[in-house]
Amino acid sequence: MLANIARLVTAAHAGGVQVVHAIAERRPDGRGASRNARLFRAAARLPVQQLSGTPAVRVAAPIDVAREDLVVRRLHGLSPLQGTDVDPLLRNLGCRTLIVTGVSANVAIPNAVFDAVNRGYTVVVPADAIAGVPSDYTPAMIRHTLALVATVATTDEVLACFTGPPDGLRRV
Repeated sequence: MLANIARLVTAAHAGGVQVVHAIAERRPDGRGASRNARLFRAAARLPVQQLSGTPAVRVAAPIDVAREDLVVRRLHGLSPLQGTDVDPLLRNLGCRTLIVTGVSANVAIPNAVFDAVNRGYTVVVPADAIAGVPSDYTPAMIRHTLALVATVATTDEVLACFTGPPDGLRRV
């Protein structure tokens, strides 16, 4: 998954496509963090905390972060769009289509896809550039939920659109 995201980011950089890295993190004192769901309370007890300024909240290798990329951090919530600057930043740039990648297919990815669709964006999900647990859950989430509202493609199909006409995309 990370290698596919890295390929997409590299192609986006080469093609002048805006890249946004959405990072979920917590302050060391926990201020601003959501506590209203079991997931948040469980995450606060994990041995590796997603604390601001630590390696746990850096963009994972081999994904490059270029100077022109936008890095948006969130201290609360389940979605990279809700309660962050992602939507106004993208609207100011004239963006109409989002390619959503990353983790997790369990929570953040479906939230991002639905939030983006609800805000009027067209969404593309490269199925081989998202992950969740257990691993067999991700294809089920894609097929039975995300494919209802987003265009599902492979990384190679999306990359082909960066260099040619977008007729390579298929609905799953």
